[in-house]
Amino acid sequence: MIVMQNDVWLIAAPTKAGENFMKQAKLLGLPYIAVTNNKLERLRFLELGVQQVIQVDTTEAGSSNLSDLPDYPVGKVIIFEESLPLCCRYIGLCRGWTSGPIYVITQSLNPRLVYKGLGADYVIYSKNGDVKFLLSAADE
Repeated sequence: MIVMQNDVWLIAAPTKAGENFMKQAKLLGLPYIAVTNNKLERLRFLELGVQQVIQVDTTEAGSSNLSDLPDYPVGKVIIFEESLPLCCRYIGLCRGWTSGPIYVITQSLNPRLVYKGLGADYVIYSKNGDVKFLLSAADE
């Protein structure tokens, strides 16, 4: 699939590396929306200058609030793993919102097949979470 330049990215960034990634995306002017499952993280993202934040309910599998989704196409999804269950829920929610690629950034080698089985296209192992190279592929 070719992602159009005006497609918005969804970024679930419950880690410091994820926050740094969002800061880099903002500096480059990439359109993105932060995804979170709690109010405190939502407020922190807004304090960091994130323009739009979607707060989703991850307490029940299959639950989502589609009314918060943007009216424009969703492209890439970048999920920074904080925990296996939360990452699985984000993949499940986001797969229904886009046919674009879902990237999971993890510090563990173990859940690779689990994430792929749930719909992640790429599982990237990174000890420090630095995946700035994904930003250079913004036009792909």
